[in-house]
Amino acid sequence: MTRQNALLNPVLIAGCMIIMTGFAIRASFGVFQIPIATEFGWLRSDFSLAIAIQNLAWGFGQPIFGAVAEKIGDRRAIIAGAVFYAAGLLLSSGATTPFAHQFYEIFVGFGIAGTGFGVILAVVGRASSDENRSMSLAIATAAGSAGQVFGAPLAEYLMTFLTWQQTFVFFAGMIIAVLMVLPMMRSPITATKAELEESMGTILMRAFKDPSYTLIFLGFFSCGYQLAFITAHFPAFVTEMCGPILEGSLLANIGITTTSALGAIAISLIGLANIGGTLLAGYLGKRYSKKYLLAGIYTGRTIIAAAFILTPMTPLTVILFSVGMGSLWLATVPLTSGLVAHLYGVRYMGTLYGIVFFSHQLGSFLGVWLGGALYDIYGTYTYVWWVGVGIGAFSAIVHLPIKERRVFAR
Repeated sequence: MTRQNALLNPVLIAGCMIIMTGFAIRASFGVFQIPIATEFGWLRSDFSLAIAIQNLAWGFGQPIFGAVAEKIGDRRAIIAGAVFYAAGLLLSSGATTPFAHQFYEIFVGFGIAGTGFGVILAVVGRASSDENRSMSLAIATAAGSAGQVFGAPLAEYLMTFLTWQQTFVFFAGMIIAVLMVLPMMRSPITATKAELEESMGTILMRAFKDPSYTLIFLGFFSCGYQLAFITAHFPAFVTEMCGPILEGSLLANIGITTTSALGAIAISLIGLANIGGTLLAGYLGKRYSKKYLLAGIYTGRTIIAAAFILTPMTPLTVILFSVGMGSLWLATVPLTSGLVAHLYGVRYMGTLYGIVFFSHQLGSFLGVWLGGALYDIYGTYTYVWWVGVGIGAFSAIVHLPIKERRVFAR
């Protein structure tokens, strides 16, 4: 395998399959919120805290799995991640108390860390040339969106003849089965000689002292907040808000007769729109300044979210929001990871991006937990939406001072 054919190499193909499977499962969790809460009589905040803990564990696990992959091998880290993922799902299927469900989601979070962006994008990045890296990272990221396209509808479909517990078991089997593609995950070392000679500690200290790295860290927070809040709460939000207006609508006429189905389809539409949006971000990332592209994406998200919450909700506005937000959904990932690789090299990209991603997951924790907590207090998600609008604007601003110049040794 050469670096010139990076867009079609086996590493990229295998990485896409692993990310697609992992994110299909992850994107489905919002569909389980009402069934689980209804069965056990849990508060909305109980389930929200479980998903928030999952996201926080993902954040803690990301730099750990990135470092493990760089020290003992990518494939071993991915296997460990899949085992954590499957174990968390199996244990969660037997949870009958909020505490048990919340505790088991720690395993799921570590599983997502080991099979998700931090590890996979680092492998793909190392297997790609400088010219192709942005596009390769975009393709791998878009695979996560492809998983989101079918993840929530698949969960909704499975629960028409399986219990939610059995659906969790089915998903555990899916994440183990995808390990069959691991023999394709053989990435060459493409770091420069100078990078190879420097220790991880040296690279980390150089990044920590660079104000641009701090700005990237801070800017990724809102991405996590917005994505996690919408993934976890949007299906329930749509179910409750669109119930009275779905009857007799055009959607009902074409077979979408329940608001729970509309919520699942909304998540699917976000994933579908993001395939194009992420690929476009990768294409633009090799031609234009990544920091300005990121600032533009966060500005777009801010405007779309504000417009949605200010407009009376209908099935049409749900679809329009899903497509608009979806086009910007994961477009930040190839640009952020590509920016990290550009500034600090690819040798320790997994660890460096993993640390930045921790900020993303802090935002995810806050978005999911705050969504449930404020809903239980006020009976509405409106306040959580406006917090997301504010921090989205903050992220757009903090990317502007970033200096896009390489700081690693050559």
